[in-house]
Amino acid sequence: MLTKVLYLDLDYLQMFKLFGIHQTPILKTIKHWLLENSRVLITASTSAGIVILLRSLGLLQTWEWKLYDNFFCLRPTEPLDSRIAIVEITEADIQKYGYPINDQLLTELLYKLNSLQPHAIGLDIYRDLPQEPGHENLVTALEYIPNIIGIEKIGIGNNLGVKAPEILHQKQQVGFNNLIVDADGTIRRSFLYIFPENEKFRESFPLKLALSYLRAEGIEPKAANKANDLQLGLAVFNRLKRNDGAYIRADVGGYQFLANPRKTGSFDIVTMDDLLSGNITLDLFKNKIVLIGYTAPSVKDFHINSYSARLFTRPEKISGVELQANFLSQILSAALDGRTNIKVLPEPLEWLVIIIFSWVGANLNWKLLLPKKSILITLFISIGITGISYIAFIFNGWWLPIIPSIFSLGGSATMIMFHLAYLREEWQKSTEFLHSVINAIPDPIFVKDKHHRRIVLNEAYSKFIGYPVENLLIKNDYELFPVNEANIFWEQDELVFQTFQEQENEECFTDGQGVTHIIATKRTLHQDGAGNLFLVGVIRDITERKKMEENLKETAAKLKSDNAQLKKLGDSLQHQANHDPLTGLPNRKQFYERFTQIIEWANFNEKIVGLLFLDLNGFKAINDNFGHAIGDILLQLVSQRLQGCLRGGDIVSRLGGDEFTIILPGIPEEFEVSKVIEKICQTINQPFKIEGNTLSVGISIGVSFYPLNSQDVDQLIDQADNAMYKDKKRYKKQR
Repeated sequence: MLTKVLYLDLDYLQMFKLFGIHQTPILKTIKHWLLENSRVLITASTSAGIVILLRSLGLLQTWEWKLYDNFFCLRPTEPLDSRIAIVEITEADIQKYGYPINDQLLTELLYKLNSLQPHAIGLDIYRDLPQEPGHENLVTALEYIPNIIGIEKIGIGNNLGVKAPEILHQKQQVGFNNLIVDADGTIRRSFLYIFPENEKFRESFPLKLALSYLRAEGIEPKAANKANDLQLGLAVFNRLKRNDGAYIRADVGGYQFLANPRKTGSFDIVTMDDLLSGNITLDLFKNKIVLIGYTAPSVKDFHINSYSARLFTRPEKISGVELQANFLSQILSAALDGRTNIKVLPEPLEWLVIIIFSWVGANLNWKLLLPKKSILITLFISIGITGISYIAFIFNGWWLPIIPSIFSLGGSATMIMFHLAYLREEWQKSTEFLHSVINAIPDPIFVKDKHHRRIVLNEAYSKFIGYPVENLLIKNDYELFPVNEANIFWEQDELVFQTFQEQENEECFTDGQGVTHIIATKRTLHQDGAGNLFLVGVIRDITERKKMEENLKETAAKLKSDNAQLKKLGDSLQHQANHDPLTGLPNRKQFYERFTQIIEWANFNEKIVGLLFLDLNGFKAINDNFGHAIGDILLQLVSQRLQGCLRGGDIVSRLGGDEFTIILPGIPEEFEVSKVIEKICQTINQPFKIEGNTLSVGISIGVSFYPLNSQDVDQLIDQADNAMYKDKKRYKKQR
C-alpha cells in the first residue's frame, strides 16, 4: 500500500543531471514546489488540455457564439448614426408600385434623392437586367449622377454572381455584397476586400461607400503594421485569422473583419413612397450616405446577426439594407470617432488564459478541501469571469474565451474534489496499516503528516520519550521539549518534506524525567497510493557512543594543530625558495618558471607576450656613497613603483642586484608596450626621499616579443637582456 516518494524525486534528479543542471538553492526550491504542487499541476494541465481539445474540435463553438451574441443584446443602445440614412422599399411600396420596381421609377427615385444633396447614394438593389419601362433613362441617371455606388454579387465556386450596371463598372463605382454566414446561420463578420483570380482586389459595398466619405475628409487607406492590416483614420481593422475568437479553422479568404453592429433602429429611415411624395424633411439626407434597399418580407432579403439572438424565442432578422448600413457605420465610426472594433487575443494567449483558470480551479479547491465551499467559490469565479469579460467587451471590444475558461475552471475543480474524496479514504487505510506495522518494531518510531503532527506512534517511542501515547498524539514538539530542541526537530522534518530525500541527523532531546539524550534519527518520506505523504522517523540512542567520539576528537585536534604548524613552516620555506627576500618579488628561479608557463599559454591562445629587462642607472654610486642599507630601501621603493605601473596580470621579478624583469602577457599590439615603458621611466625618474636624502636614479630597458622576435624562451630572454645593455650604453654616452 505504501511506496516511497523517493522514486519520484529520483526522476527529477536524473532530469537535472541529464541537462547538466546543478541543484542550486533556486532549483531546489523550484523542484520542491513542483513536487508539492504536482497534483494541482497535473489536474490543471489535464483539464486545460481537454478543454483546448474540445475547442479545437469545434464542440464549444456554438456556446461561445451564443454568449457573444447575447453580449451584443445586453450592450447599451448607442446614439443614431447621423452620417447614414436608409430609403426602404416596404411591402406597401411593392403593393403600390410593383416588384421589382421598374427602371423608370428607380430613375425618378435617384433624381429625387440626388436633389436633396446626399454625400453618396448606395444602391442596394441588384440591377443586372433591364426592368422596363425606363431602362435608357436609368442608364443616363447612373451616368450623370456622380455619387452613386452600385452593388453586385461576385460568383465564387458554384455560386453564380450578379453584376451591377455596366455604366457603374466603367465609373469604378461598384462594391460587392458577398455575405459571410457562420455555421449557425448568423452573420458575425464581413469582407473589406476579396482577391479574385487574375484581379488585384475588389472593395466591398460598405467599404466603397465609406472610402468615398473618408477621402473627402482627407483619409486614405494604408498599412498599419507588419501584418499589413488596414488602417483608416483612427482605426485599425485587424484581418480575421482562421482561429480567432470562437472560430475553428474558419475560411478566412479575402480580407475579413469581425462585425460590430448597432442595434436595430440606429439610422434615419424613410419609405420610398414618402420620398417620392415629398413627405420628408428637406435636409434629412444632406451630406449623408443614403442606402436604398428592400425591407419587404416578401423579397426575403433578411438575415440574422448578433443582435438577432433571443434566449427563448426565435431570432429577429434584420434586412439586408440595414445590415449593409451597419457595416458602413462600423467603418466610418471607427475611422472618424475611434469607435472600437472587435478584438481577440492571439491563440497562444487564449490557451494561456484557459490554463491559468484551470490552475485557479485546481489550486483553490485543493486548498479549500470542503466540497460545498469549493462549489460556491467556483460559481463565484465563473460569474466574475463573465462579468469582467462583459465589461471588457463593452468598453474595449474584447471577445475573450469565456466558455473555455469556465469549463477549464469547473473541470479542474471537479477533478480535485473527486481526488480529495479518494485521498481521505486512502488516508484512513494507510494510518491503520502503519500502526499495525511499527508496533512490531522494538526501536522508537514516530509517523507525522506534512503539518508535523504525530499520527502514529509505537509503544517503544512512548517508553523512550516518557509520556503516554495518548498525550503524545495530541501535543506537538513545542509542548513536549525545550524550544531549542523542538526547533531542530521541526527543521529536520521540514527538510525531508522539502527535499523528498532520506535524512539522518544527530539531535539532543530531554525525556519526561528531564534526562538529556543524544539520538540519531533517520527520517524517510513515504506516500500511499493516493499520494498522501507520511514522514517516518526511527530513533537510536547514541549517548555513550558520542562520549567516546568526543575523546577521539580531542586527540585528533591536537594532531591537527601540530600538522598545521608543520605546514606553515613548509609554506614559508617554499616562499623563500621562490621569492626575493628583500623586495618580496619573484626571484630568478620563479621568473623562469612563470615565463615558461606564460609562453605555453600564449602559444595555445595565439597571444602576444612582452618581456622587459630593466637595470637601474646610477645605483652603484648611491650604494657606495650612502651605504647598502639606503640601497636596499631604494630597491624596495623601485619594486613598489614598478608594480604600480602595471596591470593586475603583469609580473615583476628581481633577478639580483639592480636588475628586474617584467612579463606582459596578452598585450594587444607592440606599441602598447611603449606606453608601459614611458610610464615606468617617468615613475622611476622621479626623486626618492630616503631618511632625509633626495636620491635620483635612471633606468635602462630592453624588450623582446613572443612570437614576433622568437618562440624560444632563452632566446627571448637574451634578446631583451641585450636590448637593455644597448640602452644602458646609450645612457652612458649621453652622460
